[in-house]
Amino acid sequence: MQISAVRDALANAARAVVLPDGLPRLTCSGYVPDSVIAPHFFVAEYEQDFDKAMGRGLDELVFTTRVLVGRADDKAAQQVLDLMLSGSGPASLKQAIELARGAPGDFALDGLAHDLHVQRVQGYRWYEHASATYVGAELMIKVIGEGSS
Repeated sequence: MQISAVRDALANAARAVVLPDGLPRLTCSGYVPDSVIAPHFFVAEYEQDFDKAMGRGLDELVFTTRVLVGRADDKAAQQVLDLMLSGSGPASLKQAIELARGAPGDFALDGLAHDLHVQRVQGYRWYEHASATYVGAELMIKVIGEGSS
């Protein structure tokens, strides 16, 4: 798998989120940005397990992604975050990202990986990013695909 391309594809998938009227559109990046325009989703750290199948047949990556929401009103910001962390619905990051799995039998992320799964939410808290504070959370996304030989 080409990791930078997978990171960009995850961010692109997250762009499908539709927030309620009156809220800014979710911005997304496949890398850790210097600064963000909230609400913002980005792909941060990852762990990689090589050789899950013989002959470099399969690698497994678990990406830590973050979503940060502005804090003009702490309760309203957390309500927006909760919408994005829901398991389904137009604002659900899980639903938007897992649409990139493709149809049964297709490769995920437009052919970049075999499959992906949004595993869990963690780290729901206040984050400092580029000297600004946001309410946010992490989503853990497992991606499996062909190892490079």
